[in-house]
Formats: sequence, C-alpha cells, structure tokens
Amino acid sequence: MSALGWISIGVTLLLVLLLARPTGIYLAKVFDNNGGPRPLDAVFGPLDRLLFKLFGIKEVNQSWKNYAFAALLSNILMIGITYAIFRLQGILPLNPSGIPGMEPSLAFNTAISFMANTNLQHYSGESGLSYLSQMVGITFLMFTAPATFLAVVFAFIRGLIGKPLGNFLADLVRSITRVFLPISIVAGLIFVLLGVPQTFSPTETAITIEGAEQHIARGPAASLIAIKELGNNGGGFFGVNSAHPFENPDGISNMLQMLLMMLIGTSLPFAYGRMVGSPKEGRVLFVAMSMMFIMLLGTSIAAEQAGNPVMNAYGFSGSGSMEGKEVRFGIAGSSLYSVVTTASETGGVNTMHDTLTPLGGIVTLANMMLNTVFGGVGAGFLNVLMYAMIAVFLSGLMVGRTPEFLGRKLESKEMKLIAVTLIVQPLLILVPTAIAVATQADTISNPGFHGLSQALYEFTSSAANNGSGFEGLGDATPFWNISTGIVMFLGRYISMITLLAVAGSMASKQPIPQTSGTFRTSSGTFGVVFVGTVVIVGALTFFPVLVLGPIAEHLTLWK
Repeated sequence: MSALGWISIGVTLLLVLLLARPTGIYLAKVFDNNGGPRPLDAVFGPLDRLLFKLFGIKEVNQSWKNYAFAALLSNILMIGITYAIFRLQGILPLNPSGIPGMEPSLAFNTAISFMANTNLQHYSGESGLSYLSQMVGITFLMFTAPATFLAVVFAFIRGLIGKPLGNFLADLVRSITRVFLPISIVAGLIFVLLGVPQTFSPTETAITIEGAEQHIARGPAASLIAIKELGNNGGGFFGVNSAHPFENPDGISNMLQMLLMMLIGTSLPFAYGRMVGSPKEGRVLFVAMSMMFIMLLGTSIAAEQAGNPVMNAYGFSGSGSMEGKEVRFGIAGSSLYSVVTTASETGGVNTMHDTLTPLGGIVTLANMMLNTVFGGVGAGFLNVLMYAMIAVFLSGLMVGRTPEFLGRKLESKEMKLIAVTLIVQPLLILVPTAIAVATQADTISNPGFHGLSQALYEFTSSAANNGSGFEGLGDATPFWNISTGIVMFLGRYISMITLLAVAGSMASKQPIPQTSGTFRTSSGTFGVVFVGTVVIVGALTFFPVLVLGPIAEHLTLWK
C-alpha cells in the first residue's frame, strides 16, 4: 500500500481519537438528569419544550418496564406508518419518477429494517423509493431509530449507578434535537459543498457520445447521507450506496463519512466514565475496544493487500485485491471503510463486500458477531457493558467472591437476563442460515463455501442491525424479506428489553463500599479480562460456522 494510503488511515483515526472525548463529555451533560442546566439550553431548550408540549410529554421518571414499553410501542407505531407510506408511494406526492408502491413483503422488510437501525436494502435506492418515501419514511426513521437506542443506553447507565432510568420520550426528543439534528445539518451542508446532490428535480436524461440515452438519478441525497452515517444507519440514497460518486464523491467525503460513523460509538465510553463518576472506567473500555479494532483493521488491510495467492503465483496480481473496489478510494480507503462500517454497525459500503478476500470477509463478520468493537449508536455500547458485567461475574467466581459492578452486587437475576441476551443472537443467526442454505440454494450465487458465507452474512447483518451484505445473494424474494425482517426486529428489541430489565434490577440495589478484594473495573487488568471475555464468549460461539465458510474458502485458495 502506498504512503498516501497509510497517511489517510492515520489521519482518519487521529481525528476520531481527537473528537471522541469532547463528544462524550457533551453527551454526558445532555443526558445526565441531575436537574441542572444542559449544554446549549439557550438554543435547544425552547425546541425541546415546544416538542414536549406538542406531544404531551411529561418528564416523569419511568420504571424499566414502562421505559421499555414506551420505546417498543413508539417504534412499532413508526413501523406501521412508514409501511403505509412505502405501499402507497405510487399515489402520494413527491414522486416525479412515477415509482410504484412497494410489494408487501419488501415494504414489511424495509419498514422494520430502518426502524431497527439496520437499513438492510432489498431494493435499489434510487429506483425503489419516491422522494417522499426517502424523506418522510427513510430519513425520518434514520433519526428516530438511533435516537431510540441512544436514549436506552443512557437509561441503562443511569440504572447501573442507582439513578431512575428517566423518561423515554424526553430522552428520545433530546437525542434528536441536541445530537443528531444539529450535527446532521452541518454535515449535510458540507456534503453539498463536496458535490452531493440536494434537489427535488427528477431523474435527468442525458445523451452519451454514442447517441444512447442515460438516466441519471438524483434527489435530496446530502441530507439523508449525513444522518445515514452519524446515526449508524447505512442505507444509501443510491443503489450502490457510498460507492456511488453522487453519494461519496472523493477522499474527503469518504473520510467525513467514516468520522461520522465512529463519532457516537467512540464517544460513549467517555460519556459513561463521566456519568459513573470515574473517567478511568470509560478509558479502560475505550482502550480495550480500540485494541480489538486495530487488530481487526490490520488483518483486513493485510488480507486485501496480499490479494489472491493463486493469482499472485501466476503473476496476475501482487499489488493487492482491487476487485469490487472503487479506484478513487483504493485498498486503503476501501479496507478502512469496510472495517469502520461493520465495527460501528452502520452498514454503508463503498466497496462490494462480497468480493473481499475470505480473511477480509471474516473481519466484517467478526465485527458484527461481536458487536462490541465499538458497535452502533447505543446498542453497541450496551453490548460492551454486558460483556463487562460478564467479565466481572466470571472473575468473581474464580476468586470465590460475590461479583460487584459499579458498587452493586451482580447476582443470578441479572446473569440470567444477560444469558438470555447472549443466546438470542446466535439463534437468530445460525438457525435461519441453516434453513436458507437448505431451502434457498437458487438465490445463493456461489454453491461452495462462499455460498454459506453469503447466507451467514445476511442473517448476521440482520441480527446485529448492520445492514451491509454479500450482495451476490438474490435477496429480493418473500423468503429473504420476511425472514430477515423477523430477525431484525427480534435482534433489536429482545436485547433492549432484557438489558433494561438488568438496569432496573441494578437500580433497585443498595450500593456497597469497595474493599481490598473488589475487582476494580478501572484497571488495566480488567481491560485484559474484558477483551478475553469478548473473544472467548463471543467469538468462539461462531467459530464452527466460520470454519465452514470463510476459513474453508481461504484454505482452498492455497491448494
């Protein structure tokens, strides 16, 4: 890889590092319900109060059950509204290209996908949705979906430290008005300056030099792309997502997109440290996640740079695998983007993940299966805290002490709920994958090991609420639409309910003082135990199926 490629990677990661801590401090101040003023109250306070009054929101603390019920019910209501918009878009306004209403199973899949913060797209962006559906349906959900789980993660943190969980609708409003909306407005304007279209004009028809007609799609793309990346949504305005020159014109826009993807996820450990009253708690988790991220990134870059060993042996390659990648981004920009988009659970792509080398594909799968390297807005950090609690529990068992987390005992009730959360994801991934491989062979483009990887990736992406795919898969069928829709819904909301129950249980406990035997979660030792727990409990769960898919595929390249 060229020196310029390494520089671009280094600059991107440095900017992420510089932005993480101040963003985390800002988030902590926004969501710390201590009764004092919040940052930028003069700007956002009147808007918050207007929305509270308009929707009848009374900022009353809720139990974990009421908080979970409010989140689930509001999300189901939004799924129903957007489903209706997708089905009726053919007769609704702002449809200059005359796009018909969506087929029922596809509308079902798309509505759940965007509300679940997955953005799995079984349609082509520019030809599947009208401008109204893109703005009122898609962009609307791109704000409310990440705002839901940003609210939930701060409710979870409050519960861990013994505070009331708060009020879901109040947290939802503040997530949008004080985090996602202002940053998205600024980012959207920058994207317009970089050449991303923002227009209501219909598709343009041009005559090529050969005399043929070419239909050039455009529309209000810049505003969607800003929240697409910031909210870890990932759904593209155009069918080829961030590989499209209108969606991602150059290296600067590529870097900006990655910064937006990583911004919230990398800042949450710092917000957590501030809210629990010990910045070291957050720093340990941030360093641990950064170590995993760097190892996975290094593996991906090395694999894509090495290319196909068989082709190398015959002199066809040697400068890396450019298959499926945009020349304007190269191996560096493409590899980094593939790792960032799966580590942040965004799902936007600037390269064809189906053409990644087997080891490059394993990295993207591992990011989604672990969902802790940094993970998406809110949901990823919930998983981080869950693994931290598992690490504390296992450590306590090894030394014969009752485990303690943030000054409260971890007991069987919490661990049973965490065990349910752990079991659900493998079931949602492995069982549907087996069914698909057995019954849907005609939709899988590769019959061998890579075919298994295609089906595995689709359900992993759905369960982890990522949305990217190995797009050799013929997924625009009722089976894939309905099955992934169910997996996305259950993968999103089961963990939300169980972990809010954990928070409610922890909040009801009396704090206990630390002693010399307390396993301190602000130490480097805990960081090592945390990483070990993620690898042993998380990665080994999926190791057998990875052996049957991408690992076996990698070994066949060396025959």
